[in-house]
Amino acid sequence: MATVAEIRDYFDKIAPFYMKLDFDNVGLLVGFCDAEVTRVLTALDITDEVIEEAVEYGAQLIVSHHPLIFDAIKKVTDDDTKGKKIIRMIENGISAICLHTNLDTADGGVNDALMTALGGEVVGLLDPHGAHPDGTPYGISRFGKLSEPTAFYDFLQSIKTRLCSNGLRYHFSGRPVYKIACCGGAGAGDMQKAFEMGCDTYITSDIKYDHFLWAKEFGLNLIDADHFCTENVIVPIVAEMLCNEFPALEVKLAQCHEQTAQFF
Repeated sequence: MATVAEIRDYFDKIAPFYMKLDFDNVGLLVGFCDAEVTRVLTALDITDEVIEEAVEYGAQLIVSHHPLIFDAIKKVTDDDTKGKKIIRMIENGISAICLHTNLDTADGGVNDALMTALGGEVVGLLDPHGAHPDGTPYGISRFGKLSEPTAFYDFLQSIKTRLCSNGLRYHFSGRPVYKIACCGGAGAGDMQKAFEMGCDTYITSDIKYDHFLWAKEFGLNLIDADHFCTENVIVPIVAEMLCNEFPALEVKLAQCHEQTAQFF
């Protein structure tokens, strides 16, 4: 039987916590190190609905991508939303392991999964931000290529389906899609790097007005495929990792959590 700490340590090996960005908070954030785990719920976020699904499922652990706790906590009470979540989890013996920018960065993590979902092949890192102890660089965003040039609107239809998105925001520069770059979540900061690397198309989320203007001026196809949709691709992979490493575990993907932004 696996413990919470053993599952935490497993993820620290495949997506080392030191790879996270400085602002981030990852690892075991809520719960019981020595608790035995028989059931795990995986989700992108730990929402109230996800916690209730974990309670109903009888899970002892939620493994999420986005951290439940970012800032230093001065109190845990039932008069704020975060405190209520933590109390509800503790009352039901549920721990939380959160894997964020370390999993964005890791081989086989969010951005490798996103590139695969886009139908592309990773060629390299778009903008390395650190190095492993052996000197090998690591970074979040990826650049790569499709198997062949694709008409832009055909590509839009394909990734809308592949990412289960209910809508895409985009700028079409007039170029077909072949050399692409991607960053799951809010990755507009690497847009210029994608252009400098010779990419014709950049896929990320949370794109602001000024970014679309920049893409228009420089002739870059730019696609905002939604924060949830560009990162949720990792959730079934995390579940598969757990099943492979800990065969005795029952692992379920949260069914209640879906794309939050809607289009009228």
